[in-house]
Amino acid sequence: MRLHPGAKPEFVLHVESRLAELRSELPAVLPPAPASIVLEIGCGHGHFLARYAEAHPDRFCLGIDIIKDRLERAAKKGRRAGLTNLHFHKTEATELIDCLPAGISLQAVFLLFPDPWPKKRHHKNRLVRADFLADLARRVVPGGAFYFRTDHSEYFAVGRTVLERHPDWEIQPAAPWPFEEATVFQLKAPEYQSLVAVRRAP
Repeated sequence: MRLHPGAKPEFVLHVESRLAELRSELPAVLPPAPASIVLEIGCGHGHFLARYAEAHPDRFCLGIDIIKDRLERAAKKGRRAGLTNLHFHKTEATELIDCLPAGISLQAVFLLFPDPWPKKRHHKNRLVRADFLADLARRVVPGGAFYFRTDHSEYFAVGRTVLERHPDWEIQPAAPWPFEEATVFQLKAPEYQSLVAVRRAP
């Protein structure tokens, strides 16, 4: 996780404390290393990932979000379905990537209808940007996939350009979407665009 060089000391201490807590929590909820897992960033109420985990019992699925209420509802879905290969956790994507235990890699990453942060001054908050994709690539297995779907045409176009130029990723135009289960945002979207990018071999 990259902190602004001018970050206040108290903020730095707060972040470091949060990261230390996350590092202590993750080994207890993830499968023992070595293991390769599926990640959904911004899982919301867990509708997509719960169905995905149900359809793929051989894969451990981790959903993350920053809103507690959403995660509580997502966890209820998993418990009702009796899914032992599914866990939801409150954290930011950048923090999770930093804190994944050694030996835990990502085989697939879903980013479905993320906040497009449409105002230019907020673009730095978007996840489909070069620095985050480089950090993500460090934890994705070679050949592992990044699945991006959005109804925001400008964000999609910018994200596609970033991925096209990125040394760690290769867009696969002909790659099929691996699993269809409409999210709440997808049901509301009149139209949307999707892309699949694969982690290049180092």
